[in-house]
Amino acid sequence: ASCISLYAFLIISFFLPLPQPAPETTEIDIDGGIDQDIFDINEALGLDLFEGDIKLDRERNSIIGDNYRWPHVIPYILDDSLEMNAKGLILKAFEQYRLKTCIDFKPWEGEKNYISVFKGSGCWSSVGNRQEGLQQLSIGDNCDRIGTIQHEFLHALGFWHEQSRSDRDDYVSIVWDRIQPGQDHNFNKYDDKTSDSLNVPYDYTSVMHYSQNAFRNGTEPTIVTNIPDFMDVIGQRMDFSYYDLQKLNRLYNCSSSLSFMDTCSFELENICGMIQSSDDNSDWQRLSQVPAGPSTDHTNMGECKDSGYFMHFNTGVGAEGSTAVLESRILYPKRGFQCLQFYFYNSGHESDRLYVWVREYTSAHPNGTLRLIEEIKGSPATYWQLHHVSLNVTSKFRVVFQGVRGSGLSNGGLSIDDINLSETQCPHHVWHIRNFTHLLNTSPSGTAGRIYSPPFYSSKGYAFQVNLYVNGTTDNPFNLAIYLHLISGANDDQLQWPCAWQQGTMILLDQHPDIRQRMSNQRSITTDPLKLSDSSSTYFWDRPDKVGSIASFPNGTTFMRGPGSGTSAFLTHQRLRSRNFIKEDGVYILLTMEDISHLLSTQPSVSPTSITHTSKVPDFCADNPCENDGVCIIVDRAPVCRCPAGDNWWYMGDKCERKGSTQENTIITVSSTIAVFVVMLIITITTAVCLKKKYSQRKENGESLTLQE
Repeated sequence: ASCISLYAFLIISFFLPLPQPAPETTEIDIDGGIDQDIFDINEALGLDLFEGDIKLDRERNSIIGDNYRWPHVIPYILDDSLEMNAKGLILKAFEQYRLKTCIDFKPWEGEKNYISVFKGSGCWSSVGNRQEGLQQLSIGDNCDRIGTIQHEFLHALGFWHEQSRSDRDDYVSIVWDRIQPGQDHNFNKYDDKTSDSLNVPYDYTSVMHYSQNAFRNGTEPTIVTNIPDFMDVIGQRMDFSYYDLQKLNRLYNCSSSLSFMDTCSFELENICGMIQSSDDNSDWQRLSQVPAGPSTDHTNMGECKDSGYFMHFNTGVGAEGSTAVLESRILYPKRGFQCLQFYFYNSGHESDRLYVWVREYTSAHPNGTLRLIEEIKGSPATYWQLHHVSLNVTSKFRVVFQGVRGSGLSNGGLSIDDINLSETQCPHHVWHIRNFTHLLNTSPSGTAGRIYSPPFYSSKGYAFQVNLYVNGTTDNPFNLAIYLHLISGANDDQLQWPCAWQQGTMILLDQHPDIRQRMSNQRSITTDPLKLSDSSSTYFWDRPDKVGSIASFPNGTTFMRGPGSGTSAFLTHQRLRSRNFIKEDGVYILLTMEDISHLLSTQPSVSPTSITHTSKVPDFCADNPCENDGVCIIVDRAPVCRCPAGDNWWYMGDKCERKGSTQENTIITVSSTIAVFVVMLIITITTAVCLKKKYSQRKENGESLTLQE
């Protein structure tokens, strides 16, 4: 309770993100403060790859045709050579594929063809399924960005670079005399026998497009867009574009994505198949504005005429306790965990309530049973607020929004808009920065324009904080810069130090109403417990009160802030304005810090000769002998079980037949300690008795007693 009270106190005390005059703390750039593209990284390493990041076979083959497509579930290996941060990001990239396409990934279980992701020199991949057994994909130093990983896996799935399309000259101009000598071939075009555009328009926003400065020999761009507005758009490495997804889904005949469930912005009169309950005494109304607020919907923010609707429950009429219930259509889960995201506007009274329920249907309860998930309350506000709710449902269900009128006087009510439901994990924390345009226009570059988030706690109990340089650092202005710091917290005495293998992810949210079309920008930082500070022999991620400096919250409360890690090249201001990052003059930064120590040893490295290119799956691993969802792999021609593990549990044994947990280990440790103590106590008592007896005998014999060590 004291921890919760402290946490609540810190959150309240830090509600407004004001520039902090705190003493300087060390901050390091994971990328040197340079926004290096894939081709910059590979060029600096002296790699001579086709088009900068493509590994070619002896002769280039067409990717048109089923032979070069992967199955919809692609086997993979994460080689132990990979950096821990890269391993975590690869799994996050897989989640984006699942959310937006029908492509899935699974640990390799002996299939003939599979992708081995390893830490090679640079970032590169082959194009398409080469049908050669092990197919390598390199995620080397500085390649651990989710957009870079998506880019390389799109190559593996069969895609060339966007500007190599046969129709590219209609959209961009290649300035040949600005290209480095000997690099002209990287700007070749392909005919329709080599690459198929799948009847999708040319895409300036593609994650597969070169940047304007690719392979340049000076300071002038090598690619000029025929529409000037797209000069600063090409070369983005944030996320899939809309057309990237359209091409991928067409190539692999995807009719739906795997983990996406529903989205609704209430623009259509059918309100996405939602139903009004007959068990309440009021209704939700589809409106475009309310006198007391909101004055616009969240989807269009009033910018589109004759559109822009949301659902509203009027709490200004009716008696106390009046309810309005809105239920989604029936949904069918596959994974057992879901994240519900929506925007909420409270223009009523602080006693009004919004309840989120699920109605679950089972064979025992065919008419459904209600389960309360979350109660949303608080003082009325004059802006839309983003909410995330974890559902964790395993049977078919409906999402139920229940508005309840409170006891106070209300001139407005409760409103919801831009609902998204997916079978993904919700972010742990949300940092809402309001009046962002004002901050952009008035904040200086450097530390004077730095703002800090409220303090947050990870699932393991580590306290942390994020800071944002709105107008960049002194050395790198006109960018957003972002850094993650550990700070002193209530649990520090019980935690492991230095902090080991916690991956912090910072996502600047693209507030597009459809989660599938968002192109958010994110970076991840992983705490390496052996990382040393640059200027000393202390560990970088050690206890903040040991390696940090004194800082204070706006109310004067002091704490210790450890050194920070991040990037001064998080996002350019041009790209910041290219998407829906700023909406209602606010931005959202989604934060998650999770334990990825289970990725220390992922899957064993497999040499290209361990399975011949023509061999079939070995008979002794065709039938998986592993229990409890263990994975059978081949090591030195023998089957080996790789056992599943979670944050605080794991399976072990030759066949993953035994389950262990942190709780059991604690019990065993305590029991062992007690057992050793008892044995030592018995030995001590026995020794004392023997010495006393011996002393008494010698005393009787008149002998002098000599104590020997």
